[in-house]
Amino acid sequence: MDTVIERPAEASDKMSRKTYERELSNLHAELVKMQEWAKATGAKVCVLFEGRDGAGKGGVIKAMTERVSPRVFRVVALPPPSDREKSQMYAQRYLPHLPAGGEVVIFDRSWYNRAGVERVMGFCTNKQARKFLETIGGVEKAIIDSGVILIKYWLEVSPEEQTRRIEQRISDPRKIWKLSPMDLKSYNRWYDYSRARDEMFAMSDTEWAPWFVIQSDDKKRTRLNIISHLLSQVPYEAVEREPIKLPKRQKPKGYTEAAYARHRVPEVF
Repeated sequence: MDTVIERPAEASDKMSRKTYERELSNLHAELVKMQEWAKATGAKVCVLFEGRDGAGKGGVIKAMTERVSPRVFRVVALPPPSDREKSQMYAQRYLPHLPAGGEVVIFDRSWYNRAGVERVMGFCTNKQARKFLETIGGVEKAIIDSGVILIKYWLEVSPEEQTRRIEQRISDPRKIWKLSPMDLKSYNRWYDYSRARDEMFAMSDTEWAPWFVIQSDDKKRTRLNIISHLLSQVPYEAVEREPIKLPKRQKPKGYTEAAYARHRVPEVF
């Protein structure tokens, strides 16, 4: 039987772009504080994003990372495994991407592919999926015991909103790249994914690495709520830094701009 995911009462009105950008700007400032704290303390933060196709994982990750350093906030989105990787312990190919000191690593889908898309689409057997779920709790415990702050998010979208978003990808040339053949194949397997999700929660929602679930039909609120929650899960503090003073620019000492030929970009706008 499907797990019932409680959905909040529908918002009376849409969040305005102005309100969203103001709140996001405040959260970006806090993410920068968290970044500087991680660099200063050597903290290791790992964030997993899972969810149904079209649930908005990419939008959340983009909102989270647009104002921070890509050298600190690393996004990992692995391609399908090679033949060599298929012969390894399942989680093995993900482990080299875990954060070192001073890094925040964001997995856009993770080792939980085995419990979701691989299981539903027949890339692994039910026995393999259950074996993975029986052991992944121990793997995550070892990751956390090594000093990593591990946070797992599941984005849940309604059937109607998923349909609307996938139809947008089909019709919008800016979004067609988001639509993979796998998305189309998996679209009609809604309840297969529901059952796989339910068992994944039952077997991997542990005390040390719980799943945090959000209903993601409202993109703006989803992004703000997840970033706000992430910040609440990391014990960062503002890092003291020396006041910054812009130095004087050197004098030209006779230099004049060279008159060499330039290839100019046409100014069509």
